Amino acid sequence: MKCLILSLATTVLCQGQKSQPLTTNDGQPIDNDMSLLTVGQDGPALLQDFQFIEKMAHFDRERIPERVVHAKGSGAYGYFEVTKDITKLTIAKVFSSVGKRTRVFTRFSTVGQEHGSSDSVRDPRGFAVKFYTEDGNWDLVGNNLPVFFIRDATKFPDFVHTQKRNPQSGLPDPDAFWDFLSKSPESVHMVTFLFSDLGIPEALPFMNGFGVHAFKLVKADGDYNYVKFHWITEQGIRNLTSAQAAIYAGSDKDRDRKQLFNTIKNKKYPSWKMHIQVMTKEQANKVGPAAIDATKIWPEDKFPLHEVGRLVLNQNPDNFFAETEQSAFTPGHIVRGIDFSEDKMLMGRVFAYGDTHRHRLGTNYLQIPVNRPNVTVYNNQRDGAMSVLGNFGSRPNYFAGDGQFAHTLQSNVAKSRYSGQIGRYIKEVTPDDFTQAGELYRKYDSAQRDRLIKAIASHLKDANPTIRERQFKVFSKADPDYGSRVKAAVNSLLKKSQA
Repeated sequence: MKCLILSLATTVLCQGQKSQPLTTNDGQPIDNDMSLLTVGQDGPALLQDFQFIEKMAHFDRERIPERVVHAKGSGAYGYFEVTKDITKLTIAKVFSSVGKRTRVFTRFSTVGQEHGSSDSVRDPRGFAVKFYTEDGNWDLVGNNLPVFFIRDATKFPDFVHTQKRNPQSGLPDPDAFWDFLSKSPESVHMVTFLFSDLGIPEALPFMNGFGVHAFKLVKADGDYNYVKFHWITEQGIRNLTSAQAAIYAGSDKDRDRKQLFNTIKNKKYPSWKMHIQVMTKEQANKVGPAAIDATKIWPEDKFPLHEVGRLVLNQNPDNFFAETEQSAFTPGHIVRGIDFSEDKMLMGRVFAYGDTHRHRLGTNYLQIPVNRPNVTVYNNQRDGAMSVLGNFGSRPNYFAGDGQFAHTLQSNVAKSRYSGQIGRYIKEVTPDDFTQAGELYRKYDSAQRDRLIKAIASHLKDANPTIRERQFKVFSKADPDYGSRVKAAVNSLLKKSQA
């Protein structure tokens, strides 16, 4: 909607609406919003200029904390429509009937970059979908690549710090980046995805999305199967080369945001098909820990993709800050019929995402319209900053317990049984941690491998020699040719730089 400012910026005229006088924060009309209150034409300003103080005080506080990860993003509304019946697998109402539509908000983002960074960097892309279901909000929070760097959440802060700027120089730190990865060799699978062509999508509609983690689809009796969620683009996969990305980084750093907004504005709505992979409990027992390991995929020849539905994005936000910037996703937001797996990375994210939203947006972040469920919320959580929905009025602020109520909640939890000794168990790196990375490397054709090697070498060459040698060995364990080619490419680049 286009708006014009009239008469000393005290009246706003928006397209299709009556003119609206500017007011103070408490609703009083403003006669002049272009000049300080002064003693005479050129005299000193007065502290009693309350409108200026209110205006400046708000301006000083306009910026909320940047997301620790996924800082720069783009969002859009749309719908999810069920296309295939999976009611035999889950009681989740979002999947209750073919043709059923659920409103969604989707946010795409770069993961490790700052808010003002370029969209064309080599980085995983966040792919988060908020379903406004009749059982509350379900957030499917994933990436455009199917695996992750690590599998234990306690390593996550350290990992993210290595992707950020050096605390002394304030510059990107190749030593930290590769030192951590070479000492966490389970990351080699994700590295082989990230430095491939998939590491720089041409634009947001031209990439797939993945829930990454294993979840559980739960039946009415509490029985369950493991599941992985996939978003398959209907626009086709298209990527940028490193050279193309470098050009756009300097000439069009908001390329992804612009493209998504204009595509929807021009009614060329991007869409994705949701597919799932299903693994029974019996199959999971045979597969072992890899079934819930975020660094590994489920082979599609053993666990094929099954179509479930279609995601269509057809509405741009009216206000970027209110909706895209204040949108808050967490994998902890699940609904009846969907439950968490035992994935340690997922367990850590269930806490961390909500907690960072409470820091960034406030304890009542779920009262912000873009985050608000479509259902009535009654949770006895009162007070706190920005409680704007009546604070539950005069209702009691406690729950004394109700056997029937507790019984109805049982179907929300998969019937799982665990036993074992409590301890901090270190998952040892085994040859299996290199298998899928090697398979992925050999799956690439000759040209794809060339680009992968070149992309890795151009980054790894700036790391300390000891770190480089350690990382060469990691690649070699995935495939001997992989390691030797990366080493040769790095050494060649170093010789050229010294010539």
